[in-house]
Amino acid sequence: MIKFAIAGNIASGKSTVEEILIKHNFPVLDTDKVCHRLLAELEEIKIEFGNYDIFTPQNEISREKLGKVVFTNQELKIKLENILYPNVRIEIEKFFEENKNKSCAFVAIPLLFEAKMEDLFDKIIFVYCDDEIRLTRLIERNSYDREYAQKRLDSQMSQEIKLSKSDYIINNNSDKNTLEKEVEELIKNF
Repeated sequence: MIKFAIAGNIASGKSTVEEILIKHNFPVLDTDKVCHRLLAELEEIKIEFGNYDIFTPQNEISREKLGKVVFTNQELKIKLENILYPNVRIEIEKFFEENKNKSCAFVAIPLLFEAKMEDLFDKIIFVYCDDEIRLTRLIERNSYDREYAQKRLDSQMSQEIKLSKSDYIINNNSDKNTLEKEVEELIKNF
């Protein structure tokens, strides 16, 4: 089995690439969804971040509130990553084990390089999109103000560094149809 990582900075179009791969019956794991589940399950996060205003009225962790805490405090961001990343690694390994009889499997992992998980994969696909387009998408998609959206973009390693570490590049500066054609061209050999 070929183990593919789908990397890309925030608002680059990774989710759309995932949808296209799923449409073509490839197994895909979305680590954003894994992290969302882990936020609800891991007591350690509630303990470590319990003194911050991150809970909903139902006493669940609000991802939006937690994001505002960690994206304005590097020390807390690292603390959260140190809790999440080892658990995400375990989930990726389980996913590969469950799909070991497939020819290939894909894991969407936005922070692949920041989390230093490249060793889990045979090939890395990077979804590239110009920074200004990503900023606009993030503001529209998440209703962030420009300053906070820019902080989210700036919190990730630059795309240029990631491009040089990737095996395949999917350019997503155009529309969904163009993106779908690019992905289909890439996967026709898998």
